[in-house]
Amino acid sequence: METTTLIIPGFRGSGPDHWQTWMEPLVSGARRVEQIDWDAPMLMTWADAVAVAIRGSSRPVWLVAHSFGCLAAITAAAGLSSRIAGALLVAPADPERFSLLGSKEAGRDDDLPSIAAHLPREALSFPSLVVASANDPWMSSAKVAEWARCWESVVVDIGRAGHINTESGFGPWPEGLDLLRMLQSTWLPGSTASADRIRQRPRRVAARDRIPTAQPYPANKR
Repeated sequence: METTTLIIPGFRGSGPDHWQTWMEPLVSGARRVEQIDWDAPMLMTWADAVAVAIRGSSRPVWLVAHSFGCLAAITAAAGLSSRIAGALLVAPADPERFSLLGSKEAGRDDDLPSIAAHLPREALSFPSLVVASANDPWMSSAKVAEWARCWESVVVDIGRAGHINTESGFGPWPEGLDLLRMLQSTWLPGSTASADRIRQRPRRVAARDRIPTAQPYPANKR
């Protein structure tokens, strides 16, 4: 069965050297989510754009999201789970760093409630992989594990890989494409067993030797 793959970048988008841009032409039926202001990470606006893209596909949808895009993807998919084949969630951003108005600035927006309460905390009904980095400056390993437990996602730990973006050496990323294909190999149209099958897969893969130690991001970079 033919499927659609939605590429969902994070804050400020994924540039020409980003792994999402590299992956997009290699995946049949892939397209980038539109109607998002990449400079304004507002959860509901982004989730609405993802939902429009999901509803616009007549085929089952795979989600390939990075950073803040993961939060938008999960929020949108929670209400459209019957249309979702699965999700590859790479380096999710910490929802505590955002309010409904956008990115929270330390010392200015501390009193604003975070978007954490607006994210689903129940098990997803479709298979999902959360790809995590041990030294991601935008989400600690403990918080990644907490959210993955809520969603019953498989966590793939690739070691010290920064934010798994261009700055940390992730342009062409064959291992990421392999993870997507592994996820897709568990999917059976109309089957309720697909999520259980991916949960039986190994929960850790080795990091690439060439990945450098990540440097802290400047403010408002994803």
